[in-house]
Amino acid sequence: MSVNHYENFPVASMLCPSRLRPAVAAIYGFARTADDLADEGVRTTTERLADLQAYRSDLLAASRGTATSNRWHDVFSALAPAMVEHQLPLDLFTDLLSAFEQDLSKTTYTDRAELVDYCGRSANPVGRLLLQLYGVTEPQALAQSDAICTALQLVNFWQDLSVDVPRGRLYLPLADCEAQRLSTAQVMARKDSATLHTVLQTLVQWTRAMMDSGAPLVHRLPGRAGWELRLVVQGGLRILEKIEAMNFKTLHGRPTLKPWDWPLLVWRAMWMKAAADHQQPYPTRSAKP
Repeated sequence: MSVNHYENFPVASMLCPSRLRPAVAAIYGFARTADDLADEGVRTTTERLADLQAYRSDLLAASRGTATSNRWHDVFSALAPAMVEHQLPLDLFTDLLSAFEQDLSKTTYTDRAELVDYCGRSANPVGRLLLQLYGVTEPQALAQSDAICTALQLVNFWQDLSVDVPRGRLYLPLADCEAQRLSTAQVMARKDSATLHTVLQTLVQWTRAMMDSGAPLVHRLPGRAGWELRLVVQGGLRILEKIEAMNFKTLHGRPTLKPWDWPLLVWRAMWMKAAADHQQPYPTRSAKP
């Protein structure tokens, strides 16, 4: 996605069937607003938590079909009908909110498992909500979606080191840092080092393997959904390449996709077909263009 916070979220793109675009936009609007409540502006942590709690209360009201506070009228007037029409699970939205709330109190992660647990609430619900729009609920598809979404979140962490560290957040697993004898205090002081680059290298390799494990999902979703997911996967992999190309120096620079990257992404997306010949698409609801 081309907006600041959810760069890998396909916001009602042209590849999305027109019937689903309002729901995609509603999901995005919910997540983007919650992220802004947690991160934007100059409010205190207490004020941010209070806003997220009020936002949660409005979500619960909207899910029941009762009146909200109207503080976020545009968000919930769009989301409430989408939840009903597409039977969007409430717990996926509350999981997202729990991750945003966690960002206000937790700034480090002990190991990869703890980080994956966070991604399971901060990223995976988005993929599951999008699959729900297409009526795809098979366990294998959900597991592959989770792998892609977690990998995309991890890509953002390694890409955004120069953004998160000044905010006091470190998403590098402490166990990985300790294994390489990397001083996290030096990282938080924005002191770059070869040891940090080594840690990032191992994390990039882990993230790529996770993305690859979920990538077969692109062959199982039909039509536009599959093509859109191909571009999302290739976009994440391209950012990993850019991190490698800058020798993992993301503590002081942020690699991004440029206009000239898109022809390459489209070309690579077209060739994501080696394992598709013997696979059948998951059944989906009819989604007319």
